[in-house]
Formats: sequence, structure tokens, C-alpha cells
Amino acid sequence: MFKLMIETSFASAHQLRGYKGKCENIHGHNWKVKVCVVAHELNDIGIAIDFHDLKRHTNEVINQLDHKNVNEIYPFTEINPSSENIAKWIYEMLKERLIDYSNISLYSVTVWESSTASATYQKE
Repeated sequence: MFKLMIETSFASAHQLRGYKGKCENIHGHNWKVKVCVVAHELNDIGIAIDFHDLKRHTNEVINQLDHKNVNEIYPFTEINPSSENIAKWIYEMLKERLIDYSNISLYSVTVWESSTASATYQKE
């Protein structure tokens, strides 16, 4: 099995509803995003997916959050825009975009809200 990974980033604001502390106030992060895919076989030229394509699809998803207040973007109007929920949302949105790549599967999405705090979502 092959595991491939790309990293990218975006900047956005959010606030956690129901949280008691500084994060209940609107604040911003420079988020880092890591996407991992797996492949059991390579295509006819020996690659699983072009890194450029994987990054393009990822950026198309995260551009919906970039320089925005995440609380104003569905589904975060209904659920808290926590790192955990953002990682899952990116995973689900990206999975739809990668459906035509039959030789790869989306493995995980990790988002860092700081250099020392991250959340990872992966299907079991």
C-alpha cells in the first residue's frame, strides 16, 4: 500500500458556541491542513495521484473557508466550528471530489489551529 500526503493552509475566524473561555470570542487562526490518501496500486505511469491534483482539490474545498468567519458557513451555522468538525467537513467534501480516482482512497484529514494543536478525522 502507498500513502501519499499533501499540506496546505488557510486563514479564518471562528468562535466556539457553548465554550467557557477565550475561544468563545471570535478569533482567528492560520490553519494548516494535511491530507493523506492511500493506494493499493499505481496507474500506468507509476503514480497513485498527481500531487498537484490532490492539492488543487483540497484547496477548492478549503477556499470556501479562507478569510471567512467559519461560523457563517453551513454546516457550522448549526454545529461548532471546532478543529474536529472542520477536519471532518474537509474530509467529507474532499471525498466527494476524489470519487473519480478509482485507485485511491481518502485516508485522513488533519487540521492544525496552531503549531501545537491539531485534530485528525479518518473513517474507521
